[in-house]
Amino acid sequence: MKVLQLGPYPPPNGGVQTHIVALVDFLRQSGIECDVMNLTRFRRASANGIFYPSSSFAVLAHLLSHRYDIIHLHIGGRIFLRQLGLAIACSTLPQTHCVLTFHSGGYPSSEEGRSAHARSLRAFALRRFDRIIAVNAEIAAFFERLGVRRERIRLISPHSAPAGVTTSADLPAVVEDFFHDHQPLLITVGLLEEEYDLPLQIAAMKRVRQKWPNAGLLIAGSGSLHDALRQQIDSQPYAQHILLYGDLPHAATLQAITRADLMLRTTWYDGDALSVREALHFGLPVIATNNGMRPEGAHLIPPRDENALLAAIGATLAMPRLKSQSSIAAENENLMSVLDLYRELNG
Repeated sequence: MKVLQLGPYPPPNGGVQTHIVALVDFLRQSGIECDVMNLTRFRRASANGIFYPSSSFAVLAHLLSHRYDIIHLHIGGRIFLRQLGLAIACSTLPQTHCVLTFHSGGYPSSEEGRSAHARSLRAFALRRFDRIIAVNAEIAAFFERLGVRRERIRLISPHSAPAGVTTSADLPAVVEDFFHDHQPLLITVGLLEEEYDLPLQIAAMKRVRQKWPNAGLLIAGSGSLHDALRQQIDSQPYAQHILLYGDLPHAATLQAITRADLMLRTTWYDGDALSVREALHFGLPVIATNNGMRPEGAHLIPPRDENALLAAIGATLAMPRLKSQSSIAAENENLMSVLDLYRELNG
């Protein structure tokens, strides 16, 4: 069996990217030939079965010149027209089974998700997949509402506590200095995009620092809002206490998580964020917007509510930090479920 993963591949490191890396490693260790086609604007030299096409035409050329038994498309956030076109193109390839994982757990409740119906182009494209992996029950019901047959839907959460990770990486000097100068230190890890509501965190730091004058906020990640967030930070009198660093290597991110005092995950909508599970695994308290699928242990708040965020920060920092246990078996079970699905399709 030969498999192709279509989706984002590090760098940068996000939840979907990290899941694809874990899935590729698991499949290869299981003796399955697995390639990756990176679908983001980030480019590297193609090597070791990881391809970085220069355009949509290069993606199609690769699909036509390479035969795969399974093509697995990963989508996070919104569903764009080009992704629908890619889904339809993949479904026309002979002797190939197509699988989709839609990683945005909160999409059905978004304005775009609520507007979807069975006669839409989105529904037409989704119904062409041989199997669709839903990351939660709400997503599974959403697919059914669009006319996807129930027997084609599998409920598999792609994320679990990290297994065998290392936190021994050194931090960049500027990050190390930021840790040295700030306590408590709050951290947020994710893409710099609208749905992650980072302006809320930046604005909240004014009142956080009134109570904790040495507090700082480390923002790790990259995205289209980098310049706008940079301007917002620079306009604040406490700008030096917010570090918009950019992407950290995964091991360094975990090192930062183990040393931080609190993680923030304020979003308009998102899925089962890997960074949240990693933080909880290392005993880091997490304040997250309630999306209906947060892991046990996260402190939940409503979206776009600065007062609720500040109240949760105060309550959380007043509590002793507790250690939690990882679940290696859970991660392997999730990855094995995906492999079993492939084998089901491949006969």
